[in-house]
Amino acid sequence: MDFTFTEEQQAAVEAAKAVFASVAPDGVPSPALTPGAVAEDFDRALWAKLADADLLSLLLDPEYDGAGLDAIALCLVLRESAKVLARVPLLESSAAAYAVQTHGSEELKRRILAPATRGELVLTVAASGRTGHDPAELAVTARRDGEAWLLDGVQTAVPWAQNADIVVVPAHTTACRPLLALIPRVHEGLTLGEQVSTNGERLGELRLDSVRIGAGDVIEADGAWDGLRDLLTTGTCALALGLGEGVLRMTGEYTSKREQFGFPVATFQAVAVQAADRYIDLRAMEVTLWQAAWRVSTGASGALPATGDVAVAKIWASDGVRRVVQTAQHLHGGFGSDTDYPLHRYHAWAKQLELSLGPAAAHEEALGDLLAAHPLG
Repeated sequence: MDFTFTEEQQAAVEAAKAVFASVAPDGVPSPALTPGAVAEDFDRALWAKLADADLLSLLLDPEYDGAGLDAIALCLVLRESAKVLARVPLLESSAAAYAVQTHGSEELKRRILAPATRGELVLTVAASGRTGHDPAELAVTARRDGEAWLLDGVQTAVPWAQNADIVVVPAHTTACRPLLALIPRVHEGLTLGEQVSTNGERLGELRLDSVRIGAGDVIEADGAWDGLRDLLTTGTCALALGLGEGVLRMTGEYTSKREQFGFPVATFQAVAVQAADRYIDLRAMEVTLWQAAWRVSTGASGALPATGDVAVAKIWASDGVRRVVQTAQHLHGGFGSDTDYPLHRYHAWAKQLELSLGPAAAHEEALGDLLAAHPLG
């Protein structure tokens, strides 16, 4: 087996490193010192740079000016973005655009994909459901009304909802079939309540009251929502991995310089063992991430559906990133809580990623259901 990345994937990483090199993790007010959101909008200047570097179209085909790459390439770029806490909807917009390309009508592709590639159209996805714990597609009902659809329900904690142009909303029909509705942020019957995430970013509570959507803005294809959810979850794992790697590097640099009893604390066995344990966590997060991304990218068969590999990756990502930032906080001592030092920001982002699209316990339950339905004997 060849586990090396392709030249195209490696080129995407190099482009990402160049774009993110100038990003400062503390470029907005600290979430610990800000009663509301840390900023009104995402980083538009960085968004424009990503568009110029063709990093907003990694998953799209060349006919839409895309790079024609796969989920692995996207995860590689997301990994780099998380190391600097990049405040952009790269995951949500990329995943939503890919769902349109894969399952949308030709007319929908023409309207959505080219502007999304140029960064002119920003998409996000309502994937948290009503409470953050229930299936997102069950939080909204969709019923036929002539040639259109009427949508009712609530989706909570929608990332970047206040600034995206289109929100992709999963819903269920009266026949309990999932579908995806592409709804403009400003639309009759749609209201956005203000919410703030653990890391201080703006979220939106999306309320739909008989929102009328034309059939051309609805994707009814089988597997569309499942594929989008798996891609979002896998991308979240990539963000957790990048964040954890950044934090462990930060911790290594600090403990190598901080001295006690005349020696760097990194030379103390208790410190070295804890850092080594977190390194093992990161390697487990990495191998499960690439397994999930490979299954999502290729559609390869396995003992379990691809959702099983995604669940395993999210279990490791959720638990692993929490342990990494907790150990980092401990090894930094009181300095780690200093709001002039960026570690507390990484801690807040880690908690957000740990719970996004389900904590470890939720994916353990989903994995158990899959194992019950697909015996491995």
